Amino acid sequence: MTEAVRTGVPGDRARHPRTPDADPAVLVVDGLVVDHRNRSTGEVFRAVDHVSLRIGAGESVAVVGESGSGKTTLAMAATGLGTRGAGSIRLLGHSLSSIGRAQLRRLRPEVQVVFQDPHGSLDPRQSVRSGLRELRTLQPQRTSWIRDADLLDRVRLAPQILDRYPHQLSGGQAQRVCIARALLMRPRLIVADEPTSGLDVSVQADVLALLKEIRTSTGAALLMISHDLAVVRSVCDTVHVMYRGRVVESGRCETVFVTPENDYTRELLAAMPGARWRSRR
Repeated sequence: MTEAVRTGVPGDRARHPRTPDADPAVLVVDGLVVDHRNRSTGEVFRAVDHVSLRIGAGESVAVVGESGSGKTTLAMAATGLGTRGAGSIRLLGHSLSSIGRAQLRRLRPEVQVVFQDPHGSLDPRQSVRSGLRELRTLQPQRTSWIRDADLLDRVRLAPQILDRYPHQLSGGQAQRVCIARALLMRPRLIVADEPTSGLDVSVQADVLALLKEIRTSTGAALLMISHDLAVVRSVCDTVHVMYRGRVVESGRCETVFVTPENDYTRELLAAMPGARWRSRR
């Protein structure tokens, strides 16, 4: 499989209100390698193989690929939430190889992750209100900028949701609560890991529109992890296509999706429901 990586394709920049132009990118990954060991057999396999990417302030970048391609492993390592091997990672201007746990913990509020399973991300014993109260107690200065009801309004939820528990929420409502919790922290980087997986098509559209709106209104950068190219195309500026741990193609979404150069990218596009794209070989 040939490798086709386009370079020189920064996304359009929406300035973050707290990030001057001279500040470094929110995330720079250079030659990252992550190996995993099979606990049963002891066999080591390479999940991420010399991957590089850059996300500037306000940019939206996608990593796409089939299950097992290494995209989630890349995102977790890049944000300090997973194991990492060779290569370098700079998160919010800090090298992850040279900062300690305490300093990394201080960076956490600025990097918020919206996971694939919203119900699994919420404490079943906490109402939405009590969950937000806990975040406010942990980060009082960071979270005092908005009231609970106004926060829910930002993610298109009624204030009555505040008194509900996770099991009383639909999948779409639970995901919006997770987005609200991330938004409350005023992050500089939001990582959305398959945020619409398992949701109805109409609900998917609402969640994607919400992420796009938040990115525009807050200036936060967005890293989207997905197997769904239609999702990526509607939200992101640039895309990195992963196959077996490697980035095989990258560039602006419109360029990659209209004139793909890699066979694997063509296969992903051809598999899209209702896709009109056809190979130009």
